[in-house]
Amino acid sequence: MKLSDFDFELPENLIATRPHTPRSAAKLLVATPNRIIDKQVFDLLDFLNPGDRLVLNDTKVLPARLTGKRARQTAQGYQEAKIEVTLLEPQANPAGAWKALIKPLKKVHIDETIVFSPTLSAKLLDKVEGQAILQFNLSGEDFDKALNEAGAMPLPPYIEAKRKADDQDKNDYQTVWARHKGAVAAPTASLHFDDELLQRLKDKGVEFTFVTLHVGAGTFLPVKVDDIKDHKMHAEWGEVTPQAAQEILQTKASGKRVIPVGTTALRLIETAARTHKEIAPYMGETDIFITPGFEFHVADALMTNFHLPKSTLMMLVSALMGSNCIKDIYSHAIEKDYRFFSYGDASLLLPNEL
Repeated sequence: MKLSDFDFELPENLIATRPHTPRSAAKLLVATPNRIIDKQVFDLLDFLNPGDRLVLNDTKVLPARLTGKRARQTAQGYQEAKIEVTLLEPQANPAGAWKALIKPLKKVHIDETIVFSPTLSAKLLDKVEGQAILQFNLSGEDFDKALNEAGAMPLPPYIEAKRKADDQDKNDYQTVWARHKGAVAAPTASLHFDDELLQRLKDKGVEFTFVTLHVGAGTFLPVKVDDIKDHKMHAEWGEVTPQAAQEILQTKASGKRVIPVGTTALRLIETAARTHKEIAPYMGETDIFITPGFEFHVADALMTNFHLPKSTLMMLVSALMGSNCIKDIYSHAIEKDYRFFSYGDASLLLPNEL
């Protein structure tokens, strides 16, 4: 299949830069192969049955966007340069080091220090394929505290192009159940849930299972090949615990539905099912690439936001619902002024009729 098969025209005004308040007031497009229904997220209960299981990604987004200064003594005098850093992932060796993106990377030399705040700084250890290895002056809880004070949420490029992250994003760009630190992008479908909606779902008998996939900056990388089979997916770390796998197996055995909330949760549970064609405990990296023709072993449906044209996530939802169906869904969403991308509205995709 060609990249152009997953393209569409999106009006600029439909790109959301702030989320709905309250979270569950966002629009919800419910789609089956034969029907499209316009609702709101708090209506989700109308489409779930007792015993259905929502799979939730409990990763926690780091305030991974840092702005600092590099100072250098030159023949022309003492010179400073503004440096922007986005943390990508911690490094096992040396301890306290992080892989990061630096803009502009050429303005920082090996062994130079970037100062982000009175308490937080980092030395550039290496440059590898356009990325940097930084050694921070703090670790553990001291690092977490300093990062939280100095850092900003790493909003997606299409939001950053319209406005800078602020303190409100530290709440908005985090799920209410975030637990395990490590993501540099949010599992955005989960941002629609608030405590009230979760309680109403529990009261109805809907079950919950938590898995962890640390969403990386690679989720925003564009597909650059015309033939999608030539695309190489970025790898992200995830875990499906034995308890999570057992809960999902029990739901499948009972004939109820397993519904991941977000493409991150879906990709992880399908990765964990690749060997035996049913869910199993899993820990490690996944670079699974889901395109039309993919055989789903675990996910019976999907709750997700509306995705970028020509993205791997457009390919994923096309694999679940069929390419023609997704084209109809997205045309409807644009016609009805649904808000798109990370802070946008939601869809509940049901490959089988209600």
